[in-house]
Amino acid sequence: MMNRHDRTWLERARGIRLLVLDVDGVMTDGRLHMTEGGDEHKIFHSRDGHGIKLIQALGVDVAIITGRSSPAVSRRAADLGIQHVVLGATDKGQAIEELAQLLDLELAEVAAMGDDVLDLPMLNRAGLSATVADAPPVIRSRVDWISPLPGGHGAVRALIDTLIDARGEWAEILSRYS
Repeated sequence: MMNRHDRTWLERARGIRLLVLDVDGVMTDGRLHMTEGGDEHKIFHSRDGHGIKLIQALGVDVAIITGRSSPAVSRRAADLGIQHVVLGATDKGQAIEELAQLLDLELAEVAAMGDDVLDLPMLNRAGLSATVADAPPVIRSRVDWISPLPGGHGAVRALIDTLIDARGEWAEILSRYS
């Protein structure tokens, strides 16, 4: 894992133009809440959502690539203004490559956050890879950055805060709230 103060890491973080997120285990705590009727409920953290809005305001696109299809994910993405959502992805590596191509980005300009082996193809292709504190050791050992927080409990916001810090853009953000 790279140290967030490492010069190479900082340079890579400054060049990020797209943040790609997995859902279950990253934007949520990974538990699946299903009713007897088959309806699925997901719990998202409001600070993650606010972080997404902050980084979007700085010109960084946010996308979702998830292996499951869920109306809750589509709704959350719409609420946050996330325009690029890939549901039911069977090959997340291919999905991130296609998304980068669609947005005319190099993979070096893409950060990705996932939490399990299904995310490795995506994490391996991203210019900057991240995971959550409660990810399995096999994932934590293969990424550039590990959130101090578990999935669904502000892990996405922690990554976004770190990216904003690396870019030196906190003054601009905080000026909006003064």
